[in-house]
Amino acid sequence: MDMNLTADYHTHTPYSHGKGTVEENAARAKALGMKQIGITDHGFAQLAFGLRRRKVPALIADCRAAAEKLGIDVLVGMEANILGESGLTDMTEADYDNFDLFLCGKHVLVGYETAGDWWHYFGGNFVTDKFRRKPPRALVERNTRAYLAMIEKNPVDIVSHLNYLCPADAAEVARCAADHGTYIELNSKKAHLTDEELFAVVQTGVRFVIDSDAHSPGRVGDTALVEEQLARVGVPRERIDNIDGRLPSFRFAEYKKHR
Repeated sequence: MDMNLTADYHTHTPYSHGKGTVEENAARAKALGMKQIGITDHGFAQLAFGLRRRKVPALIADCRAAAEKLGIDVLVGMEANILGESGLTDMTEADYDNFDLFLCGKHVLVGYETAGDWWHYFGGNFVTDKFRRKPPRALVERNTRAYLAMIEKNPVDIVSHLNYLCPADAAEVARCAADHGTYIELNSKKAHLTDEELFAVVQTGVRFVIDSDAHSPGRVGDTALVEEQLARVGVPRERIDNIDGRLPSFRFAEYKKHR
């Protein structure tokens, strides 16, 4: 399945821990024929390399300048963090006016909401991954609840790398995403859904975007890892909304119009 992205909605810059500037990422997207690019640095609660609130005005200015110079839509985004089982994220209502695009997913080294979240949500997932253990049922259920609450309580556009370091019931999360108009990302940087999980997710009817999760300009638009999986697991092209000239209809922008 040959993918020509209309947009890449998951890219990083030195505002978190990417290597290329906003303009360099945008220039690469334009060179590949895209109409849009999302600059989605890690959220404020990322302890090691998250975006800092004091730098948001500079980020906005860089995105607007790149868009004007290059003639491509450059969306000011964030890859926010799930902070615990309650679904709280580090993209708050007070931040909404500064951003065009709202991605969210599970990450490590985050300032979690409660001590219980540090112990269960961070610790449980960390131990399961590092020791390659089969995830306990209680952990899967806890992770699933966190994903569902995140989608239900926040106008998230895209769930980033579902199940990466956070095993959950992917089909249940996808059904919730479909109900709320949130996209499931097919991430081309890291393997995050098994073939069996992706097949189950497809059956829910949820819609998808393919993203590079680029941390350098040369990887913007890279879809190789996703294409390998799509050769094994069929996903209808019409359900992938950032290919073939199409652009998604995003929940976050619509929410902000009516709040």
